[in-house]
Amino acid sequence: MIKKIFWVLTGISLSIACTNLNDQIDFEVYETSANGNHLKKINHFSSSAKPIKIKLLPETKHQTIIGFGGSFTESSAYLLNKLSKKNRDSILEAYFGERGARYSLTRTHINSCDFTLGNYDYTNNQPDPKLSSFSIDEDRDDIIPMIKAAKAISKNGFKIISSPWTAPPWMKDNNDWVGGKLLPEYYGTWAMFFSKYLEAYQQEGIDIWAITVENEPLGNGNNWESMHYTPEEMVDFVNNHLGLTLDKNGQKVKILGYDQNRGEELEQWADVIYKDEITSRNFDGFAVHWYASTYDVFEKSLQHVHDLAPEKLLIQTEACVDSEIPHWKDDAWYWSKEATDWGWDWANEDQKYLHPKYVPVFRYARDIIGCLNNEVQGWVDWNLVLDKQGGPNWFKNWCVAPVIVDPDADEIYFTPLYFTLAQFSRFIKPEAVRIGFNNPEESLLVTALQNPDKSIVVVVLNMESKSKNIELLLNNKSVQVQINGQAIQTIIIPAIN
Repeated sequence: MIKKIFWVLTGISLSIACTNLNDQIDFEVYETSANGNHLKKINHFSSSAKPIKIKLLPETKHQTIIGFGGSFTESSAYLLNKLSKKNRDSILEAYFGERGARYSLTRTHINSCDFTLGNYDYTNNQPDPKLSSFSIDEDRDDIIPMIKAAKAISKNGFKIISSPWTAPPWMKDNNDWVGGKLLPEYYGTWAMFFSKYLEAYQQEGIDIWAITVENEPLGNGNNWESMHYTPEEMVDFVNNHLGLTLDKNGQKVKILGYDQNRGEELEQWADVIYKDEITSRNFDGFAVHWYASTYDVFEKSLQHVHDLAPEKLLIQTEACVDSEIPHWKDDAWYWSKEATDWGWDWANEDQKYLHPKYVPVFRYARDIIGCLNNEVQGWVDWNLVLDKQGGPNWFKNWCVAPVIVDPDADEIYFTPLYFTLAQFSRFIKPEAVRIGFNNPEESLLVTALQNPDKSIVVVVLNMESKSKNIELLLNNKSVQVQINGQAIQTIIIPAIN
């Protein structure tokens, strides 16, 4: 199965020429669709007298892209270690290799989270204000080897964002893994904890590009590891402790605030953190998640954050099909309107409308396109690998990952979500710039970017059952393609002199 997947990913290196007006444009098209295409290179299209005309506007420039990718969790790394070397290497190659998705932006956790084998922190939860016992040994069996193996495969490398779910319980006002707040007397200690983590990973040859101050500072109920902040408390911690400590130690890591869902609360936090130059001085940007809805991108809140601080980063750091057990080797399920999320069962009645059943592939593709079209610079999925149960997860918070494995049988399943993400990550390079476009067809979702080599990448999502003919207009030239029903398509146009 793996051999077949990589043949599809690699394709045959042919250029396609299609003309309308006077000149030809060489281009390539790759498609993932409900009819069975898995990032398949499309070589032939049916002509149409009335295509949907989408005008590309490369002179209109928006945000610069940081990258796309997924997350190194203890659960994912643990599962990889249970597979044969052949399958372990195949998964890492599929994510980070040149023949695969070419992930360029990733995330991992500081201390434990729900997708670990249990609760832990780097002081063994023993009061230690000087952090003399600090050790990342817990990460040496699984996470660190996984990151190093991925680095060895990745041609151009990838950036890593690290996020804590909680400080050690002994630093908190409730002395618990879940909930509570950081005690003011430990603000300096917790800032030093970040610094020691960055130093320890650097000694392992792993540079951390960015940290988020806290995963989901609004909390997640009485569930897995968490720690609460108000936006004012986060400003205090970052500006009076974390930023100063990192500067003192010469650690030039990006600091991202918030790191929770889009919507009204995101706007409220941005109003506080980006109030003025003083409050925002140590924040390099905002991190956001998608769990407030299965379909709503919350364009207004994303634009609000960008407008307040257009020079700062805006990165989507976590997303997954949550509160679902993965469907094993059943591609059709990922294209069907069957999945739900946490809100299907547990959202307040006035919020239920935000959590209907949905198509997993559409949710991913719609969200990435929506984020890109609203100034988001990077998009990171959650677990890289999970098992058939949707774990391991100590809280039994089962979720879906793009790659599902059965370690007992040493089997791998690349779900359609893997190919959906690769439609973006494989072709949109770091430092690409989103460009303008005019799209007259509401039923087609579109985004367009220009890579550093001046090639243009257009991603199109057709959620309807019928195929559609498209004509891309660029500098008095055109490209005509056809996208299948229920499909996502990436069109690559090389630089035009």
